[in-house]
Amino acid sequence: MFIRAGGALKKNLIRIALGLLLALVFFGHAAKFYQISLLNTLDAFVYDARLRLTAQGGVDERIVILDIDEKSLAEVGRWPWSRDTMAALVNKLFDSYEITLLGFDVVFAEPDRSSGLASLESMADGVLKNDTAFQSALKALRGELDFDKRFADALSKRPVVLGYYFTNLDQANRNGALPAPVLQPEDFKGRTVDFTSWSGFGGNLPEFQGKAISAGHFNPIVDFDGTSRRVPMLVEHEGKYYESLSLAMVRVLLGNPQVVPGYPEGEASSGPEWLDLPAEQGILRIPVDEYGASLIPYRGLQGSFTYLSAADALTGRLKQEQLKGKIVLLGTTAPGLMDLRVTPVGSTYPGVEIHANLVAGMLDSSIKQKPSYVLGADVLLLSLCTISLAFLLPILSPLRATVLASGILLAVACLNFLLWSSGLVMPLAAVLSAILTLYALNMSWGYFVETRSKRQFAELFGQYVPPELVDEMARDPERYSMDGKNAELTVLFSDVRGFTSISEGLDPKELTQLMNAYLGAMTRVVQKNRGTLDKYIGDAIMAFWGAPVADADHARHAVTTALEMQAELRTLDEPFKQRGWPALHIGIGINSGTMTVGDMGSKVRKSYTVMGDAVNLGSRLEGITKQYGVGIIVSDSTKALVKDVIYRELDRVRVKGKDEPVGIFEPLGVAGQIDKAAQDELKLWNQALRLYRQQDWDQAELQLYNLSRMCPDRYLYQVYAKRIAYCRANPPGESWDGVTTFETK
Repeated sequence: MFIRAGGALKKNLIRIALGLLLALVFFGHAAKFYQISLLNTLDAFVYDARLRLTAQGGVDERIVILDIDEKSLAEVGRWPWSRDTMAALVNKLFDSYEITLLGFDVVFAEPDRSSGLASLESMADGVLKNDTAFQSALKALRGELDFDKRFADALSKRPVVLGYYFTNLDQANRNGALPAPVLQPEDFKGRTVDFTSWSGFGGNLPEFQGKAISAGHFNPIVDFDGTSRRVPMLVEHEGKYYESLSLAMVRVLLGNPQVVPGYPEGEASSGPEWLDLPAEQGILRIPVDEYGASLIPYRGLQGSFTYLSAADALTGRLKQEQLKGKIVLLGTTAPGLMDLRVTPVGSTYPGVEIHANLVAGMLDSSIKQKPSYVLGADVLLLSLCTISLAFLLPILSPLRATVLASGILLAVACLNFLLWSSGLVMPLAAVLSAILTLYALNMSWGYFVETRSKRQFAELFGQYVPPELVDEMARDPERYSMDGKNAELTVLFSDVRGFTSISEGLDPKELTQLMNAYLGAMTRVVQKNRGTLDKYIGDAIMAFWGAPVADADHARHAVTTALEMQAELRTLDEPFKQRGWPALHIGIGINSGTMTVGDMGSKVRKSYTVMGDAVNLGSRLEGITKQYGVGIIVSDSTKALVKDVIYRELDRVRVKGKDEPVGIFEPLGVAGQIDKAAQDELKLWNQALRLYRQQDWDQAELQLYNLSRMCPDRYLYQVYAKRIAYCRANPPGESWDGVTTFETK
C-alpha cells in the first residue's frame, strides 16, 4: 500500500507542487506578510453574515436613545440648539425623569452667543459704561443670559459623559478641551502598543469639560470597505491615551474604576488583549484587538434600543417610567446632521446606536474577542488543511476528492462557527478559499490535463484495447508505454474456413459488408473480454491478453473469448441467410507463454504487437483446428492456467518449427454448465484416447464406434479411426510416444 501511495505521489508531483505553491500564497496572506484584498473582502462578508445570523435581537430596555430627529428639529429649531435649551433638557432628564446616566454623541465646541449677552456687555463697556441703571439691569440678567454657564451648571455634579472627536485631517486642529487621559505612556512601558493615533481633536468648551464627570471620543474605525465594525476603546494622542464614549459611560456606571490593561501570560512585550475595570461588583473585562479596538456587538437592525424624541422629553410629553433609571444617549438620526454610518446590520445606521450597542455589550460581557493567538491558529489551521489537500487530492478519485474537500470545508466552517458562538472570532475566508482553490485546481487538472492524457492514450491504444481499458490506463499513464518488454501473455488467432470460395461467390461490395459485419461482431467480443486487438490479417483476427494492461486472468479471458466468438458467430447465421450470404465457420488457436510485446515496425508503419515462439505456436494451433474438425484448440500451457473449464484432450502434437510436443485441448465450456450427455461422451472419449495410446487398437476402435453412433458428425472420431487403421497396417513399435507431427503450417 505504501509503495502504491509513493508511486501515486511521484506521478502527481507537478499537481502537488502547484497545490503547495497555492497553499504558500494563502499562508502569506494569513500570516500578514502581505494582504490579498479579495480575501479581506470575503472575510468582511463572512464576518457580517455571522454577525447578522447570530444577532441577539429584541430591544434592550436599559438604554434609551434620545433622538434629535426631524420632529425635534421642526419643533425646537435647527441644530445646534441654544445652551439654555440644552440646560433645560439636562435638568428635566435628571430632575423630572430621574435618568441614571447621560451620554452625549454630540460635541459643544463653540460658545453660544444667541442670547445677545456679548452685545450687551460690549455696550456696558462702551457707550453705556456710566449708565448705572443699565449696568444694574445687566448684572441682574447676566445669569439668565449666560447660556453656556447655565448649561455648564446643568452638567455639574451629575453623571454626564460628553462626547468629542479626534482627527488627522487637520493636525493643527486643537479645538476645545480634552478630558484627562485614562492611561499614560509609562503604563505600557516595555510593551509594543499599536493603538490608533490621532494628531488633532475637536473637544468641548473647557467650562463644559470641567463640569462634566467624564468624556469619551466617538470615533469608530472605518474599515477598508467603508463599514464600521470596531471602535477603539483607547486611542493615542501626543503620547497619552484616551477612552471612547462607551467606555467612559460604563466606567461612570461602575464608579469610575481605573482602566487596567490585560496581557496574555508569557508575552512580555505584546500589547494588551483586554481592559479590566475593577469594580465593587467584580472585574469587568473588555476584549480589545492589537489596535486597542473592540468589535461592536450589534444587537440587530436599527431599533434594537428604544428611540424617544428629544422634543418630547424637552416639553415633558414623555412618561417618567419611559426614562426613569435608564442610561440615555443623546444623538441624532436626522439625515442632515451627518451621523449615519455603514454597518454590518444597515447601510444608514445611526452612529449613536453604535455606542449604545457597545455599552450594552460591555455590561453583558458579550463583546467578541480576537486575541493575538488567533493569527497563529489561523495560519496553523490553513497550513494543515492546504498541505493535506495538496498531497491527497491528486491521488484520489474525483468522487473521493470531492468527499474529502467537502468534509474538510464543513469541518472548518463548523469549528469556526463554534468558536464564534463561544465569543472567539477567527478569520474564515483564507482557509475556505484555499480549500476551494485547491479543489478547483485538482478538478481542472483532472479535466484538462488528464483528459488530454486520456485522448493521447486513446490515440495510442484505442485501436487496440477497449475504451474501459483506455480509461484504466489514463488513471496512471506512467505505468504504460509501447516500449518492448517480455511478459507472460495469451495470444488468440482465428480464421474463417473456406474463405477463398466464399469471396469468389460474392461481389466486392457484398464481401466488404460481410467482412465488416463478421469482424465487427468478433472484435466486440474480444474487447468485451479486455482483449487487445493486434490486427486483422484478411479474414483472420489476432488478439492477445495481458498487455498493455496487466491481466492476471489473461488465459481465462482468452478462452472465454473463443467460446463467445463461436456462439456469436451462430447469431450471424440468420441475418447472413436473409441476405443470401453463406454461414461462416472459424477455427481458433490459443496459447499462453512468454512473449515480446511492444510497438514494432519501421518509420513508415508501426504496430503494437506480440512476437516469439509462444505466438507462433498459437498461430499453428489455429491452423490445425481443421485437422481435428474442432472450432477451438488451446495449448496445455493455457489449459493449466484455466482450471474451471472442461476440456476434451485432442492430441499431443509436434507442430512445424518446434521439436517439443504440445498437448492440445478443445474447451467445451465452464464446469457445471456441461450437460450429462456431453460428460458421458467425454468419459468414453478419454477411454478411447487412453486405449489408442496403449496401442490397444481393437478396444480403441470399439470405443470410437460407440462414440460415432452417439455423435455421427464428430469428425474427430473419424480422424482417430483412420489413424488406427493405418497403425494396424504400419505398427509404430514399442517406442512410439503417441505424438502427431505436422510438417506444414
